[in-house]
Amino acid sequence: MKPDFAAVLFDLDGTLIDSAPDLAGAANEMLRARGLPDAPYERLRATVGSGARGLVGEAFGVAPGDDDFISLRDEFLDRYALRLTNETRVFEHVNLLLDALDAQTVPWGIVTNKAIRYAEPVTRALGLYDRAAAVIGGDSTPHSKPHPEPLLEAARRMQIDPARCLYVGDDARDVQAGRAAGMLTVAVTWGYLGSGEPIEAWGAHHTINNAMDILQLLRMA
Repeated sequence: MKPDFAAVLFDLDGTLIDSAPDLAGAANEMLRARGLPDAPYERLRATVGSGARGLVGEAFGVAPGDDDFISLRDEFLDRYALRLTNETRVFEHVNLLLDALDAQTVPWGIVTNKAIRYAEPVTRALGLYDRAAAVIGGDSTPHSKPHPEPLLEAARRMQIDPARCLYVGDDARDVQAGRAAGMLTVAVTWGYLGSGEPIEAWGAHHTINNAMDILQLLRMA
């Protein structure tokens, strides 16, 4: 295959990997430590795209600016750091896609808002770090998504024109960042999606239900 698009960039949580069990697990550990019942998994899963802010907010009903927010957020991050890959896995159909991209020598990278101190060990443990042509965390550049700079930095490191990249994600901010970077944007339905606007309203160039559909998008003129 000689693709018209030269590379694929992926969001991490909810796009490449299912990290919700460990993220929700850290939040529920905090609740149990206080003698409180677990929060329902599906409610916590829906907040993963908002990171620690969303998970702590769902579990404890606090928001940035509240008195307890900083201490709860820091405890959450400490607990999560101890269980980064206890239950986290690469989505099975995504593994098939990555194998196909590697076989066809199509470079791919990761651009996530997850801080690099978590993103690097997670991707290393799951066998993704050394395969990826670039891994950009939420603090790898001065800006995080929806700003385009992390995506542009990945393209620079890969020495590929951003206009020849696909950016694949499960959040409206992924689409915003990809469009601002001049990339073809792909929204995936298997991710965490959250409770905001429906995926159809994000403005992605394409919405897919199966990762292998990306192989067809690569051939687009």
